[in-house]
Formats: sequence, C-alpha cells, structure tokens
Amino acid sequence: MGLRSLNGNSIGKALVLTCFGESHGAYIGAVIDGCPAGLPLSEADIQVELDKRRPGLSEITSPRMEEDKVEIISGVYKGYTSGAPICMVIRNRDVDSGPYEHYVIRPRPGHADYTARVKYGDFNDPRGGGRFSGRVTAAYVMAGAIAKKLLSLIGVEVLAHTVQIGCVRVDREVSYDEIRRNVYMNPIRCAVPEVAERMVEEILRAAGEGDSVGGIVEGIALNVPVGLGEPIFDSLDADMAKMLFNIPAVKGVEFGAGFRVASMRGSEANDQYAIRDGKIITLTNNAGGIVGGISNGMPIKVRVAFKPTPSISKRQRTVNLETMSEEEIQIAGRHDPCIVPRAVPVVEACLAFVLADHALRAGKIPRVIKSF
Repeated sequence: MGLRSLNGNSIGKALVLTCFGESHGAYIGAVIDGCPAGLPLSEADIQVELDKRRPGLSEITSPRMEEDKVEIISGVYKGYTSGAPICMVIRNRDVDSGPYEHYVIRPRPGHADYTARVKYGDFNDPRGGGRFSGRVTAAYVMAGAIAKKLLSLIGVEVLAHTVQIGCVRVDREVSYDEIRRNVYMNPIRCAVPEVAERMVEEILRAAGEGDSVGGIVEGIALNVPVGLGEPIFDSLDADMAKMLFNIPAVKGVEFGAGFRVASMRGSEANDQYAIRDGKIITLTNNAGGIVGGISNGMPIKVRVAFKPTPSISKRQRTVNLETMSEEEIQIAGRHDPCIVPRAVPVVEACLAFVLADHALRAGKIPRVIKSF
C-alpha cells in the first residue's frame, strides 16, 4: 500500500509522504499517496499553509525571498482528489549558491556537511544544505495541508505555538482560543503578545552579536478519537516523535509532562479517570493524550525543542578535509537567526500528517469521501 522507499524519503503507511528536492535545486516537492478520493482540494488550500512558513516575511527571518507558490501536478480532478498520488511542487527561485562551495571541504559546525560528505561522497548536493536544509520542510507543510483537511472530516483540530525563545518563555497556561487568535498575528508565532515582543528582542540581540538562538514549540491536537495508534512499533507517540525528529534542528520531543515525570511520584504522574457529561476523561493530562501508544481522547500535547540555527557569523573552528588541517570558518549566506517561528506551521503539519495516517488505518476516515 502506498509508495515505498529504501532511502529514507518516505513516511507513513495508509497515508504516505514522499518528499523530494534540494534547497537550491529546481523544486521542493511532495507526493502524497493514499489520500481518499472525493476530498475537495485546491492549490489555495495548500497555499494558505505554505504562506505561514515562507522566508523573508520579517526582520527575524532569512532575507531569502521565495514566493513558495504551489502547483498541484497530479491527483486532483475537477477540484476533488481522484485517489491517485497527489504531486505538489514549489519552485526555488531566489538562490545564491556561491558561498556553499567553500563548505564542501570545510564543514560548517552544526550542519550535516561532514556527515553527508562521508555518506554520499562528492555526489552530495551542498548548495544551501541540499536535502538537509530546513527548506525541505515545505514538503511537510504541503502534506500537512491535506492531512488537516482529512482530519476536519472527523472534527480533529491541530494547533501549535512558540512557548520559548532562548531564555524567554511563556510561563502560564495558554488557552486554545488565545492560540487560535494570536499565533499568526505576530512574527514570533507566540500566543501571548507581550511575551512575543520580548522574544523578538531576544532574537535581535543574538543576531546583533552574530549569533543565534533556539526555542520550543508546543503542538496540540484536539478532539482526537480514542484508539488511534498501532503498538508496539507504530505507537502513536512513537510515530509522531519520528516525524517531528525529521524536522531539521529538532533535538528533543516530549509528550505531556515529559521529562518532569522523572521527578514526580506515581500518585502525581497518574492521570486519574472521571466521567463528565457521559464521557470518560482524565482529571490531569500528564500523559499528553497518549497512553500505551494509543490516543485516550484527551488533548494530545507535545513540546518540540529546536537548537539554535548553526549558521552564525561568529568565527568557528573547523577542519579542511583535503589537507586534514584545522582552520577557522566564518559562515556567509542568508540565514534565520532563529528558525523556531517558521517551525510552528511545520510542527502543526507533522502532527496532522501522523494523525491522518493513523485515522485512515483505524477506519475513522473513509477511503472514498461521498459527502461533506
């Protein structure tokens, strides 16, 4: 069922994403196999999601100006999915590959230059980071746009917001309405406007020093039906973690209380059951909506930690792979001083994709959509 790859370019089982393209190649693209026939789908549906992660939209993002205008190549007929693989592409237009020739033999600290060269030799495309660039996440967002439409059929909503940039963090519980209302109204993608202002200052301060900062994005899924997940090796949280770790720069993923459970007692960590309005709920949500690898009906909550952007203008130590000598390097090019704000829609997309895949596997979404 679906497309298969032995080279790590595909993910999913009932709903399969295969992504292709490089940062400075002609296209970034996504092929979605397994989408039911009959889903209303247009380029505008995809574009609204892509616009959320576009570069060049504010002073805290890369000045690279890409339109990221999506083209649907196949799989849609007369405004509805046909059941065939859906191929979508965006063109890379604003590219400057010159600086990257220097990094072929002088790997940038924090980047995949060295590991990719060892694995692929001289055949790896180093321009803009090639396949290892955050630009490939545009393919995830295209897939996520379709997944969100599928999930809307069963009332599932996926949200995400920035909760920490560097040392500046949101220190209170944020309501879902605040997230819906505020996140895409500021460049930092934070649900608390006054904290967003301090986060911008944190990024600009680091950038002014030739440095960068990381942060944390929280992803939330609401109205998820009980029973999604295929333990043991296709557990819902395991599949989500795998998808999220495929976002470049992700170094940590935690669900619910996450690492805090290590300092709790069982009496604190256990989510005790209750009945409200005839529905089984838990009084707390330390599990983050997933128990035993299976959704329990509570909101799914996951936090994703992003490292600081490795491309900084400070001088750093590296090696020359030809002469096998130590050197210094100063990275040129156009880079985000913090990739976290642009990662918010990517986290949404990744969660939506995994949920849609599991909803299809569980039969929650029909294979042919006959009414809307």
